[in-house]
Amino acid sequence: MNVKVNDTVLVLTGTYKGKQGKVLKADPKSNTVVVEGVRIVHKHEKARKADQTSRIVTEEAPIDASNVEVVCPKCGKATRVAHAFVEDKKVRVCKKCGASLDKEFAKKLKGKAAEQPAEEAPKKRVRKRSQKAEESAE
Repeated sequence: MNVKVNDTVLVLTGTYKGKQGKVLKADPKSNTVVVEGVRIVHKHEKARKADQTSRIVTEEAPIDASNVEVVCPKCGKATRVAHAFVEDKKVRVCKKCGASLDKEFAKKLKGKAAEQPAEEAPKKRVRKRSQKAEESAE
């Protein structure tokens, strides 16, 4: 599932087709998402105590994740999600403009495109026992 909480998504099918909203909840196990302002249902709550009153509550119900597309924050278009690697992390990327959909990696992706990182030599491994022996000898 390529949709995460706080993503802005566009609904592709159903009575709410064309509506945009923020993802409030994502459930990968059942492949559903709850989108703000989409699929509003009415639930009847019965009074459980003497001081409570019965009421009708409106809330958003889940829709299938395949019926939504992520909206790119940079270009503003609904897009499929591609993946790229930034600092050995798999990052979601817009297929149309190449911008990062994950906010913490948006700045890092710009810097990586501008400048290719130089190859670093692997760090030398040092045993802890030898370090302790050197400290005690001193």
